[in-house]
Amino acid sequence: MTVTVGRSSCPSVFDAGLPTIDYEHAQHPAEAHAIISQAREKAPIAIGPYGPELLTYDLVRTVLRDPRFRVPQGMFLAAQGITSGPLWDRVAANILSLNGDEHHRLRRLVCKAFTPKATARLRTTIIDIITGLVDRHSARGRCDVVTDIARQYPIPVICALLGAPPEDWELFSSWTDDILEAFGWNAASQTPAILTAWNALDAYIDDMLARRRHTLTDDLISELIRAEDDGDRLSADELRMMAGGLLLAGTDTTRNQVAASVHVLCEHPEQWRLLKEHPELAMRAVEETMRHSPIACGTLRLVIDDAELDGYIFPAGTTVLVNTAAANRDPAVYHDPDRVDITREGAPAILTFGGGCITAWAPTWPGARLPKRSMSLPTGCGIRASPDRCHGSRWSASAGPRACPSSSIVTDSHRPAVRVWSEW
Repeated sequence: MTVTVGRSSCPSVFDAGLPTIDYEHAQHPAEAHAIISQAREKAPIAIGPYGPELLTYDLVRTVLRDPRFRVPQGMFLAAQGITSGPLWDRVAANILSLNGDEHHRLRRLVCKAFTPKATARLRTTIIDIITGLVDRHSARGRCDVVTDIARQYPIPVICALLGAPPEDWELFSSWTDDILEAFGWNAASQTPAILTAWNALDAYIDDMLARRRHTLTDDLISELIRAEDDGDRLSADELRMMAGGLLLAGTDTTRNQVAASVHVLCEHPEQWRLLKEHPELAMRAVEETMRHSPIACGTLRLVIDDAELDGYIFPAGTTVLVNTAAANRDPAVYHDPDRVDITREGAPAILTFGGGCITAWAPTWPGARLPKRSMSLPTGCGIRASPDRCHGSRWSASAGPRACPSSSIVTDSHRPAVRVWSEW
């Protein structure tokens, strides 16, 4: 079948003989990337279980900027048959589901709260949190990175950012675990737990907002209340949504990415050694491990109108998987893309869903001043898969790999080797 758009006559993506892929049952990221690589050698687009998947850097970058491809309202829910009800209302109103002027308005207002001064205030807090987590295990010289470091790290930082008491971090952690199921592929079965947690979080944030309105401080909640653009301000619902959204976007991705990045360096000890010898490479190490092994590997887009792209027609109503993990291993952009190289330069990795939270915190993390002994290469390192230990440890056919290994790190240094992550 041929679809005609304007003067162009191109085959539909569904009738162009594109390769098909399915990596849902892949046992390791390398296996999934091999499937993707084989398909990309044949075409820049493949047909996956949920529709067309974009596999090249240029196509992914183009579609993420193309207004004809929009974030589906309700994110993943519609693909699961959920198009109404309280869960749909929650997700559809989230900034992650919004497009166009409404999205830009919220971003314009919220960015006024994210100033260099606001970020700098967290510097000491971030250092203290990661140092405290690591120091608990210094005497033993070993720790489980997922349980002891990665899982516990981001929420105390976000509590500090929002102005919540640090002792409440476990409450936030529990709520986040449940709410994040709304953005996965088991949302229908988890709906009662999701809504219970979301209602509890909303009540907590409403109480914070009520207290801040009487006494503004220097935390993010106060800055969001102050945020104004030509008389426009965030409503109460928008304030609640933005505060909760920051908690969600900054928690799951951060803790999983820290663990996954440690895993990468454990599998490539020469890169860990290089980072020990050259701590100024810390930012590149962040970027390279996220390029190579991201835990958020794709995002969905819905085609609004018939759209021609790269010689193919994407019919209106088509759900497209923008496979950022594939894009970040495109050999047309990255030399030897499967290799980990923390000195790599060139095109930046394309990150989605929370990647910004991780990279935004990175400049505030003081690696260059850490003693080198605390960044020693581990003399023994065991990595074991432990899906029950980490929320979201799985491969998703819709979103690519989500890796969160349970990592035991042993070192002859006086501090665990995982101390290296305090510089991010």
